[in-house]
Amino acid sequence: MAVYLYLSLIPEALIASMLPPDEFGQYYATGHQCKSKGQAVFFEVDPAFRHPYFPIDEGIARCVPHPDGKPKNSVYISVYRVLEHIPTESLGTLHLSTSYGQTLPLARQEPHEETNPTRHLYQDLAPADALLVSTLDPVRYYRAVTNEPTKFIRYPALAFVELGLGALAEDPENGAVGDLPYAYMPPLREALMVLEPGVKETKLVQRAHSAEFPYRMVKTGFFVGNGPRLSYYPMPKPEVLRRDHARWWRLANL
Repeated sequence: MAVYLYLSLIPEALIASMLPPDEFGQYYATGHQCKSKGQAVFFEVDPAFRHPYFPIDEGIARCVPHPDGKPKNSVYISVYRVLEHIPTESLGTLHLSTSYGQTLPLARQEPHEETNPTRHLYQDLAPADALLVSTLDPVRYYRAVTNEPTKFIRYPALAFVELGLGALAEDPENGAVGDLPYAYMPPLREALMVLEPGVKETKLVQRAHSAEFPYRMVKTGFFVGNGPRLSYYPMPKPEVLRRDHARWWRLANL
């Protein structure tokens, strides 16, 4: 049986498994026996990837079928400082699993800087789990906290998702909440109101935020970078998800 390598973001971990992506997403999201259930967000990692920081060959050697022939679900190779030791070139498809186990694959693209400034809502996924707002587009935001930091906070690598703000992006004080599902509306409005391009470009909303988030609120997509390289995994539009991934979309919004 083949052995796959996965980089999980919820939580951050490098995992070896004998399950292909769809089956791994089902297992990792819904759990077996006492494992907790919830969203799963994970990358396929090039099976040829090796780094002296990780005992990958030892982990793969432990990934053997059970006596009854069932495949080994998972072998955790590392759960600490994982993302910073995996170059983005070694990351493949990103998979989003609902808490019911349906998995949506996303392909990688190159990100581009935005030309029309607006307010953004970012949720850091790894190595941090902060929620913040910014006037910086995703490319500039990543650069500001990794390669060209303007403050003491600096990450060697970062994975994050941009979430939608609706009317609050243009009018944070009086904009209608609409269908925004966030439970932190007052601090979100306050944080958005103090943003000022060139003066106050980012503001923390929550220092430690829940790792899970509504998939329907993903605005542009997911971003992952290590050093100077940033990769982008765009989220399909809702109409595309309804048409081409109806079951995933329905269960993602229950």
